[in-house]
Amino acid sequence: MARTNSCKKFWHQGGFNNRAPIGLGIVLMVITGSVVMPLAAKANPYLARPGEAAVAVSAATCATTGGFVHFYVALDNGLFDKYGLKVNHVALRGPPIAMPALSTDQIQFLYCAGAATIPGMATGTDAKLVASPHVGLPWVLLARKDVKKVEDLRGKTIGVSRTGDWDHRVSKLLLKKFNLTEQEVMIRSMGGSQPEKYQAMVMDIIQATPVGPPLDVQGKKDGFNVIYNLNDLGMPFIYSSVHTNSKTLRERPWLVQKFVAAIAEAVYFVEKNPDKAKSSIGRVHKLDDPEALQSAYDTFSKTIINRSMIVPAKAVEEAVQIAREDGTNIRKKPAELFDNSFIENLEKSGFLKEIWGSSVPGK
Repeated sequence: MARTNSCKKFWHQGGFNNRAPIGLGIVLMVITGSVVMPLAAKANPYLARPGEAAVAVSAATCATTGGFVHFYVALDNGLFDKYGLKVNHVALRGPPIAMPALSTDQIQFLYCAGAATIPGMATGTDAKLVASPHVGLPWVLLARKDVKKVEDLRGKTIGVSRTGDWDHRVSKLLLKKFNLTEQEVMIRSMGGSQPEKYQAMVMDIIQATPVGPPLDVQGKKDGFNVIYNLNDLGMPFIYSSVHTNSKTLRERPWLVQKFVAAIAEAVYFVEKNPDKAKSSIGRVHKLDDPEALQSAYDTFSKTIINRSMIVPAKAVEEAVQIAREDGTNIRKKPAELFDNSFIENLEKSGFLKEIWGSSVPGK
């Protein structure tokens, strides 16, 4: 009887990988009336069961960037659907708008740069990081053609999303590194995403702005100059990350687990399907330049990819310390800002090994 109940529980949790034919994936042995499952069978307990109704959730992105390629690909290629999730994508402009929407449960998930949200989370905003597919800073400082180097920015303006956002913090640190003041170089809040800041530079409203792929390549083609690789500043930078709120964590942890599993599969999917990944990037940027799309793909599927998706505790601690030094009123400990248990579950269940066919590369 104990064995029978164990099998029922297994099937209730999702059963075997639905990609394997039943006749090959399941071996049934009848022993004194009990059904025994072989240890070699593969399991993906997070997939939707046949006939299971999809669960509607709202997930927002906080910017328009190729760095969110895994989220876009999951939407465009039905990966969320596989896990029984009907995801309503909401595009919100920046953490100051997105974080309150998450904390009040207007959205259940937020896809945004962790480094941009950590200062707000540390002040007490209800949000937590549960996965980080990207670790590293993929931006460069792009400037108009008459600006050849950082020192040439004197008397000019750097455009950023909003005061306090990560591109603002990075720009301030850059000026400090080159002994420039904000009286010499203005930092202007534009209230927009990278494409909008780019257009402001085209119109000479601003003369420089931090951008990531594919806009760096597009900028060179438009005659602009890349004058600094911002990753050289050496700042701890957790980029694309999955956030959720305490209500979802408390009341529907299984939903968080499924969402994280879908993004984990998207990391694999992007690496193995470059054309589909570039198509998703091109869609959000309204871009069809092969060179620019390849640059974005290489950066976000290879250069700063964090295939394990583990949120790095050390980087969280350093980001909180930087926020404290900037005068942020820190109310939470770094350890309270992230939860790696959902990623750890993917490892323990054998899910990651099943997806990749072996251990996660580069882990």
